[in-house]
Amino acid sequence: MASPLWKSSLISTEPSGVQNDSVLPSKLSFTKIGDYGIETWDQDDDFDDDVEDLAATSLLNKLIRKSLVESTHNVEVLQRDPNSPLYSVKNFEDLRLQKKLLEGVYAMGFNRPSKIQEKALPMMLADPAHNLIAQSQSGTGKTAAFVLAMLSRVKPEDEYPQCLCLCPTFELALQTGSVIEQMGKFCTEIKVVYAVRGNRPGKGLKIKAHIIIGTPGTMLDWCFKLQLFDISKISVFVLDEADVMIDTQGFSDQSVRIKRALRNDCQMLLFSATFEDSVWQFAERIIPDPNIIKLHKEELTLRNIRQFYDPCEFKEQKYKALSNIYGSITIAQAIIFCQTRKIARWLSQTMAEDGHQVALLSGELEVEQRAAVIQRFRKGNEKVLITTNVCARGIDVEQVSIVINFDLPMTKDGSIDFETYLHRIGRTGRFGKKGLAVNLVERHNYHFVVKIEKHFGVKINLLNTSDMESIEEII
Repeated sequence: MASPLWKSSLISTEPSGVQNDSVLPSKLSFTKIGDYGIETWDQDDDFDDDVEDLAATSLLNKLIRKSLVESTHNVEVLQRDPNSPLYSVKNFEDLRLQKKLLEGVYAMGFNRPSKIQEKALPMMLADPAHNLIAQSQSGTGKTAAFVLAMLSRVKPEDEYPQCLCLCPTFELALQTGSVIEQMGKFCTEIKVVYAVRGNRPGKGLKIKAHIIIGTPGTMLDWCFKLQLFDISKISVFVLDEADVMIDTQGFSDQSVRIKRALRNDCQMLLFSATFEDSVWQFAERIIPDPNIIKLHKEELTLRNIRQFYDPCEFKEQKYKALSNIYGSITIAQAIIFCQTRKIARWLSQTMAEDGHQVALLSGELEVEQRAAVIQRFRKGNEKVLITTNVCARGIDVEQVSIVINFDLPMTKDGSIDFETYLHRIGRTGRFGKKGLAVNLVERHNYHFVVKIEKHFGVKINLLNTSDMESIEEII
């Protein structure tokens, strides 16, 4: 018997024909690498970690931030009607949710709304409904917010699709579905179906599920080619990860085609982690007369971070300096940044052979594997995380007391990468604590240290790592 398109329970997390372990593999495998002591680096190995994959980055943040994190962003609200009173909530009871939904919210571990939820939820749950464009990064609770809006709008007795949610990838759609599963665990009468590649309904079948989550191309086929549901009955339309969406060829046009088929009073919600000009232009095509919530840009600061450099000639000398630092300072946890995968592999193997607990994180790993490595590091299973630029931003671990740049971050043209340097050393000095950053620099690259000092207006002091007393003095 063919797999059903939906189940009688709230959700099926595996679309038809897709095995769960193909999406989230539980077993990690690492190949043992030999000595990578070669000083000549090929161009591909130098910079293939630096290519930003927006979808992978978004999924990584969703996977590692299972619970809500405190956001340091301030929220700016631009209302469609400036004369309308601006409502916000400090607890979920103020939203007057259905009892089953409120129980689901608390079961997820949400004790109080996040900053964006305080402002967005009253708008999304208002009657009549309001359209919304919101900027929000992963971990601030935006997925939970629009999921709550969809679940609140569904009328379970009406057995037809009432909410559409577009995501740019299959994996991101599954993650949104997992939030619906958790938040709606007590709403067993609400059903969800996935409009994704590989989930093909039978001919002539009409969808009865209340919420459809999917990618633009498949959703377009379901709407118009297969005519599996009546799009004119959709009351809530969510477009998530808009910045990733427009980064994928064809998705923006497909999303616009779906939007144009919706009725005029359909509530439209758009979310994006970034708001470049291209994202704004796309948002304006999708969302008419919106309220807007923007997050003030997080200001990474160097005030809490003391910076040092140590002149080193070869990677073996760098490793000796690293060993002296690690042996002299009481370190909670450390992140070591390398410019290439090759050096990262060599360093992780060398440290492991010397008895250190280390984790290796690079772009070679699948996103789910990267998330598992970061989770282990957060739990303290390993004290040292060796990584390339794949971990340069967005990963907050409170116990990180020192960041070491085994290599300074460089651009493809051989210049110092100031932005990546800021994000790298910003992994320490978090949560108001003091941080320490040490740069292991070849003597012929000392001029890059001078450029960093000038660019950020800071002093980077010389550290003699062969002198244990000098190292102890920096504590």
